Amino acid sequence: MERRRFLSILLTALGSTAIASFAYPLLRFVAPPKMKTNIQKLTIRKDDIASGEAKEIVLGSTPAIIINVAGKGYIALTRVCTHLGCLVQYDKGEQKLVCPCHAGFFDLEGHVLSGPPPKPLQTLPLSVEGGNIIIG
Repeated sequence: MERRRFLSILLTALGSTAIASFAYPLLRFVAPPKMKTNIQKLTIRKDDIASGEAKEIVLGSTPAIIINVAGKGYIALTRVCTHLGCLVQYDKGEQKLVCPCHAGFFDLEGHVLSGPPPKPLQTLPLSVEGGNIIIG
């Protein structure tokens, strides 16, 4: 094999490796995170969440929030933003969920109002039995 051909193959291999080492993290950064479905059940007392208030919980390994929407009842959503996986926060005054990383806004049902999130927040199954809220 000629020296020139060997160097051409070597530079092609090194260049491909360098491009791949930059492309993979970039694609992981841009792609929204996948949600895990290993959610168990959790019971909370209704008295713990007043009307218009919210309670942050962890269900399995998924951060979630339960909101007592005035006039509508309880709703449970994951707190993981569908854009890059930051944890959304409940803004009581604005009655919105806010992603602090890139200014994504969600309504209290998890639908995207504005910002970069591509999909709504995942709703968690919730039932109210007596004085308890059962999530999962």
